[in-house]
Amino acid sequence: MSLHGHIAELQKRHDLLKKEVERERLHPKTDERKILELKRKKLKIKDELIKLQQNDTH
Repeated sequence: MSLHGHIAELQKRHDLLKKEVERERLHPKTDERKILELKRKKLKIKDELIKLQQNDTH
């Protein structure tokens, strides 16, 4: 997979996690641990995206 393809796939996964966090927050029985785990995954992907984008510009 090309670098740009990998970045696009990570962005897609990040967006899906963002939507999942929002759905979980709207759920009547919000599971804070699940939200925290989703946010951790989202942050990990965001960190990887930043790293890849920085490498792409150098």
